[in-house]
Amino acid sequence: MRRLLLFAFASLALVAAGCGGTSTASLSSNDVAVVGSAHVTKDDFQALMGRAKKSYDAQKRAFPKAGSTEYEQLKGQAITFLVQRAEIAEQASQHGVDISDARVDQEIAKYKKQFGNAGFEKQVKQQGLTDEQAREQIRAQLASQALFKKITGNVKVTDADVTAYYNAHKSQYGQPESRDVRHILVPGKALADSLYAQLKAGANFAKLAKRYSKDPGSASNGGKLTVSKGQTVPEFDKTAFSLKKGQLSPPIKTQYGYHIIQALSEIKPATTTPLSKLRPSIKQQLEQQRKNDESTKWLENTKKDYCGGRIKYQVGYQPNPDPCATVTSSTSTG
Repeated sequence: MRRLLLFAFASLALVAAGCGGTSTASLSSNDVAVVGSAHVTKDDFQALMGRAKKSYDAQKRAFPKAGSTEYEQLKGQAITFLVQRAEIAEQASQHGVDISDARVDQEIAKYKKQFGNAGFEKQVKQQGLTDEQAREQIRAQLASQALFKKITGNVKVTDADVTAYYNAHKSQYGQPESRDVRHILVPGKALADSLYAQLKAGANFAKLAKRYSKDPGSASNGGKLTVSKGQTVPEFDKTAFSLKKGQLSPPIKTQYGYHIIQALSEIKPATTTPLSKLRPSIKQQLEQQRKNDESTKWLENTKKDYCGGRIKYQVGYQPNPDPCATVTSSTSTG
């Protein structure tokens, strides 16, 4: 199911936060930061912290006091989020992404179909959003998704790529030998010997299994189960695959107790799922991996760009630790 999450103090899909430096816009007294030509205002910040407080209240947690370590961490996360949002908007615009009101309406309709009108409104309210703020959060999410699609639009996976991956990972697509058996598990040898004698004399296996077996996975089914080679404890595995069809084993001891095993089928040979059945799923997997790699590479380059001076913070509002510290340190030492 789709999850309605319009706000989180977590990294957005694509763009990492910038750090201190110059930008094309000038800070005003009501700014927390400027990102390129965009202004991140103190009103934006206060609204976001208000939403964070609502989240704390909903979880019955005390909101951290201003000046405390926890408050400063939350403050830094909030500013990072707002800067990221501005970066997303700028990058989306530069890549020709334009999310129309109609597209936002369409997305909201999907949420309302999933949650119901009342459920959607309740979740928006619980997250401390006005209807307009909810729309803008959804617009930002859609812009992020569209940006990701543009950045990874040239990713291709060929049939040869899929075949090579399948051949290199063929062991993952194999199924070992298997067979149908039934068994009775009891804790003591005396009871196991008694049951074995009854079975040899013609007693009903299923009835005895239902009455005496301590195996929760098979007792109610008359002891029946399908076992795969190498998937059970060694003593059980060796016996189950050495019996002839219909043959009954004398009690064998494992770490679980004493087992009486009967083979119900011939051994089914090991198989390997053919490439023809796996090709679509492998192709999808490889495409997703390559898209993630492409977006990560783009992310690193974009982060370096922003950390090169396209963000400027108001005094007292720069996040600590500086999100760009790793970029600037690697640049200076590289």
